[in-house]
Amino acid sequence: MTEELGLFPLGLVLLPTERIPLHVFEPRYKELVGGCAESGGEFGIVLEHEEGIAPVGTRAAVTRVLQTLPDSRMNVVVEGRGRFRIVEETAGRSYRTAEVEPVEDDDDPIDAADATAALELFRKLVALTGSSVEEPDPDSSLLGFELAARVDFGDELKQELLELRSPRERLERVTELLGRAVEAIELEADLRERASGNGKVTPLRPDEGL
Repeated sequence: MTEELGLFPLGLVLLPTERIPLHVFEPRYKELVGGCAESGGEFGIVLEHEEGIAPVGTRAAVTRVLQTLPDSRMNVVVEGRGRFRIVEETAGRSYRTAEVEPVEDDDDPIDAADATAALELFRKLVALTGSSVEEPDPDSSLLGFELAARVDFGDELKQELLELRSPRERLERVTELLGRAVEAIELEADLRERASGNGKVTPLRPDEGL
């Protein structure tokens, strides 16, 4: 089943459950976002790149209007809801619109052991970076999205996760990315430590190894 949805193409990816601030200044998008803020409706955020816009995006709802300026520019917080696939772009409004269909997950649930492994890596990453980030619910069916929403993996990888329809595969991919991030930070810390010693490793003296 399709429906028409207002689109807000941006140079970013919004994941389900993720909350981000937006500064809305173009008249057409002030109309779109302002209307949704008043009505409680949703609009679609899609990644915009050189080739056009991504085929899959995320429905967004305004959860908080932070500021409305005299020229009607807006600072808002939006939350990612369900995903959609663009079927066909439409016309007739000042902003871009399209007929869209929902993107639902396949019946491929998350394994409890995989969830535990992913959360352990997430905790390690948080500790290594000294961040203060709320931990998601380990029983969430959207755990892959919730973890990815808390780590800056970059838009290309976030779009890849957005388009995956298997919760199990999505969490496995997030776990792989978390593992790489942890390894990179540990390597950077090791290199800094080596650099502080003129880049050389000080070996043990024979008597110290006894």
